[in-house]
Amino acid sequence: MQPLLRLGRLGLGGPLGSGRQFMPWITLPDEVGAILHLLDHPEVTGPVNLSALDPARQRDVASALGRALGRPAVLPAPSLALRVVLGEFAGEILGSQRIVGDVLRDSGYRFIHPTLDEAARWLVA
Repeated sequence: MQPLLRLGRLGLGGPLGSGRQFMPWITLPDEVGAILHLLDHPEVTGPVNLSALDPARQRDVASALGRALGRPAVLPAPSLALRVVLGEFAGEILGSQRIVGDVLRDSGYRFIHPTLDEAARWLVA
C-alpha cells in the first residue's frame, strides 16, 4: 500500500488499469488479530484467507485512500504504462482475485477495521 499512498498524497492515486479488478485487502492489526484468533481456535481447520469480508475493486481502494487523504483519486494509470514501467510485476497489480475472509468471520473473528474506509483512515493515520 505504500506506493499507492505515495501516489495518493501527490493527488495521483487513481485507479490502476481499468480499476475493475478485485484487490484483496486487510490491515496489519486485523492480520495479526486473525492469526492470534486462529491460534486460539484450533477447531478451525483447512485453508483460511486472511482477507477482509468486503471484497473491493481496485478503483474502490483508490477512492477510499483518496477520501482518507483528502485528495482526488480520479486520474487512472493506464495498463500499458504500468506494463512498461513495472514489467512482469504489472500482472500482479492488474490481476484480479476476489478473496473473502468468510472462515474468519464464521469462526467468530471480529475485524478491527471491517470496512475499506475504516482501513484507509487507519492506514493514512
